[in-house]
Amino acid sequence: MVNTPVPVTTRLNLLEETRFEKQPVTVFPSPQLASVQVAARIANLIRGKQQLGEQAVLGLATGATPVAVYAELVRLHQQEGLSFANVVTFNLDEYYPMLPTAPQSYVTFMHEHLFDHIDIEPGNIHIPDGTLAPEDVADYCLRYEQQIEQAGGLDLQLLGIGRTGHVGFNEPGSAPNSGTRLVTLDDLTRRDASRDFGGKESVPRKAITMGIGTIFKARELVLLAWSGKKASIVKKAVEGEVSGEVPATYLQLAPNVEFVLDAAAAAELTRFDTPWLVKDCVWSELLIRKAVIWLSNTLGKPILKLTEEDYNNNGMAELVTERGAAYDINIAIFNHLQHTITGWPGGKPGADDSQRPERALPEKKRSLIFSPHPDDDVISMGGTFIRLIDQGHEVHVAYQTSGNTAVWDDDVLRYMEFAIDLEKSLGRDSSELLNVYEAMRAFIGQKQPNQVDTQEIRNVKSYIRKSEAIAGARYAGLPDSNIHFQALPFYESGKTVKNPVTDDDIELTMQLLQRIQPHQVFLAGDFADPNGTHIVCFNIVAEALRRLKATESWVADCWVWMYRGAWHEFPVHEIEMAVPLSPHEVTRKRNAIFKHQSQKDTPVFPGDDAREFWVRAEHRNHETAEQYHRLGMANYEAMEAFVRWHF
Repeated sequence: MVNTPVPVTTRLNLLEETRFEKQPVTVFPSPQLASVQVAARIANLIRGKQQLGEQAVLGLATGATPVAVYAELVRLHQQEGLSFANVVTFNLDEYYPMLPTAPQSYVTFMHEHLFDHIDIEPGNIHIPDGTLAPEDVADYCLRYEQQIEQAGGLDLQLLGIGRTGHVGFNEPGSAPNSGTRLVTLDDLTRRDASRDFGGKESVPRKAITMGIGTIFKARELVLLAWSGKKASIVKKAVEGEVSGEVPATYLQLAPNVEFVLDAAAAAELTRFDTPWLVKDCVWSELLIRKAVIWLSNTLGKPILKLTEEDYNNNGMAELVTERGAAYDINIAIFNHLQHTITGWPGGKPGADDSQRPERALPEKKRSLIFSPHPDDDVISMGGTFIRLIDQGHEVHVAYQTSGNTAVWDDDVLRYMEFAIDLEKSLGRDSSELLNVYEAMRAFIGQKQPNQVDTQEIRNVKSYIRKSEAIAGARYAGLPDSNIHFQALPFYESGKTVKNPVTDDDIELTMQLLQRIQPHQVFLAGDFADPNGTHIVCFNIVAEALRRLKATESWVADCWVWMYRGAWHEFPVHEIEMAVPLSPHEVTRKRNAIFKHQSQKDTPVFPGDDAREFWVRAEHRNHETAEQYHRLGMANYEAMEAFVRWHF
């Protein structure tokens, strides 16, 4: 292959653009494209070693990140004849203790995603042993290191990155020269793994992992990271100072490392997040808003007090040159933000709506709120939900899934005991119910982590969440006739890993939309949901609307608003409608969230935020209002934010 020289000016521009980055970074539009390229790199290594009659020694990672890489390697084997006969593998880590046959074991993972589909020799596969007696672990770890050396050392080590900054299971505090050893897992790591184990309490507290020093010995290091969930830690790893608090920063000291990212994981790197600091920009309206808000927050000055000197001293002189005086830019951004604020989320009757986020007509709208789980509606937009009802709109809520995997087992027994006592108090025969209860209790007593519940238990968990959702919606003022439970089939697997979406899910959604014919649809746009349900539910509604648009005239007049709040909030420069809440409305929203008793105190899947959902929601709503205030707007108690989605 002929290498075409890169022009000097292009190389200089790239160096300037990436000057904050302390290690090589390659960014792809999507994880799939990146995975294909990484798999091709591994395949070339294997083939090159085959031609030399040598073994290719690979260090492999687990988790969701490398799955597409392994799928492409399997395809290359099955369709293009790539042989793994000369490949020796060493996995980074394994939970401890862990049976190799357990669904959560990395032995199971690697065989399901790679080893069972290729021609690798079983004796060439090495994965840390999670069944060892405690006294045998240290000697085993030493032998693992020796086996890597005897194989000739790692040619290429595939890595992921955890949100603690760990590589392998080298958590914060790990030493840069550490070897293979037994470690204690960070609480955030265990929370992130809770979905695979049916709750954090079932996640092992320890793991066996290759050390940073072991990883450094590999001749090539390729770290993969996808999605916005990893953007913050990627920025620290790539641009931050080397620190044991973020073990991935040690990779800055390696001469042979490359970070391979998708666009979402790279989003907080300086060249993407604040590009005006490193290069000339194409100043779109969205980028101007982002830059001016950034400047205001960086300097601690309201927008209308920013000066030309402020712009010039902070990498934004080009914007003033292109767009005119700083004060004119300030006024334009201030006015835009002011116009996003409305106390009328369904539109204000009889008002000039040219500068308002929602239309004035029709005065009374049909509003349909889609809630992925049975509590996302009140957690994320409870104040707006109540406001729409108070202002006389015909509001409907659709609970897309039963949420039955997120109920504690002891709640099932508690509700069953209540039902049995109720039967007895009414003089009815409770023997059949008692038999079901005893069977449930026996099952729960021997239940394994993430084991699928019996249908009876799943039903009770669904009923618990359904009753809570009804209570929350009723508290908001909604009549029972406007409460819809879809129980979309993709979710009803009984597992934390759900079934693929089918036309049944989309058809059920289309039928509901056709029946209501809403003027407004509210959708969860919070794709940071660690369980992945929000994005799936969003895509189902999006596809339903696309299909209906071809045949249903009302769809042209249907506006779609995305909400967040359960996990993250929209950045201010993206917000298109901000609904202020009074202190009384904040209290009403809190009371609606309290109706979801099974999710109170400690939910089954809390994600990376240990606070209760109502606390998270109030903090985010207060913070949104405070951000507007810091920029120079009125000082509201709280705000719920929305972004319009154009389909």
